[in-house]
Amino acid sequence: MEEFDLQLCLDGSSSTFNLEKVVCNHGFFMMAPNQWIPSTKTLRRPLRLADLSSSVEEQVTRMLRLLERDEHNVNEFHKVHPEAKDKGFGRVFRSPSLFEDVVKSILLCNCQWKRTLEMAQALCALQLELSTRGSKGKKRRREKDGALPIPAETEGKEVDLGNFPSPKELANLEADYLQTECNLGYRSKYIVKLAREIEEGKRKIDEYEGVQDAASCRILIQRISGVGPFVRASILMCLGFYDEVPWDSETIKLLKHVHARERCTKKTIKRDLKEIYDKYAPFQCLAYWLDLLEFYERKFGKLSELSHTMYHTVASSTQIRESNHPPAI
Repeated sequence: MEEFDLQLCLDGSSSTFNLEKVVCNHGFFMMAPNQWIPSTKTLRRPLRLADLSSSVEEQVTRMLRLLERDEHNVNEFHKVHPEAKDKGFGRVFRSPSLFEDVVKSILLCNCQWKRTLEMAQALCALQLELSTRGSKGKKRRREKDGALPIPAETEGKEVDLGNFPSPKELANLEADYLQTECNLGYRSKYIVKLAREIEEGKRKIDEYEGVQDAASCRILIQRISGVGPFVRASILMCLGFYDEVPWDSETIKLLKHVHARERCTKKTIKRDLKEIYDKYAPFQCLAYWLDLLEFYERKFGKLSELSHTMYHTVASSTQIRESNHPPAI
């Protein structure tokens, strides 16, 4: 793995930026290949070097939300939520690429958090295996001779799990092979289909980054197979649109415990969210995410200080099923 030093100028973001707070506020930072190191308060993960340092800078800038648009959103959010400003919250961690955000959002659905973590780790293990095989990986797409080994996590040590697979790497596989190797259930066919559409030029999701309004972006996202309301809201959040809350069973638990909505259910959740968070429009999701983050940290302590061996305990509920998805496998 090639390593080199890269310095990013924060410019106008310096007053609102704190690495620990920017990274350790979303479950994505716990998902492979991300490795947060509490002792040094640093983030470790592989990045793609197609364009060397310039590519790395773009990926890091995206992950940490250092674009001018991000800074604008933070400042506007702080105007309607001064408490968030006092707590240094406003940037929600995301992946180096929108493709990784989309796939990880799909992995969040219809299962317990522990399995979500396992599926992300399995995908990175598969990427590492395919990258070391080279052309042999294409042949294995038709083999049915067992699962790839997943490196076991070692207490107190950093583990190399490979990178998150690219569309090109996944488009080369069959859905049943991906399911066999990574145990993704029904998600395999959606992920492979998306990867192939990207590689064939049928779906240019990178262009979604330049869409200026949430309504247009919402329409584009809904055209992705396997995307229901939760995944859509999660992707919108990753793209910097915060008017839609990605709610699930953890949201119901939050509203019951934090906002005294004891009778909150799947039938009332949309109304409850509207009544609580619409005063923060168009940043409802950021206000909700701050509540969720503080809810977890009251239970588990600072997430940035939590051992990776305890990540699976943070959200133990099964995610509420997306309405247009089949049952999880």
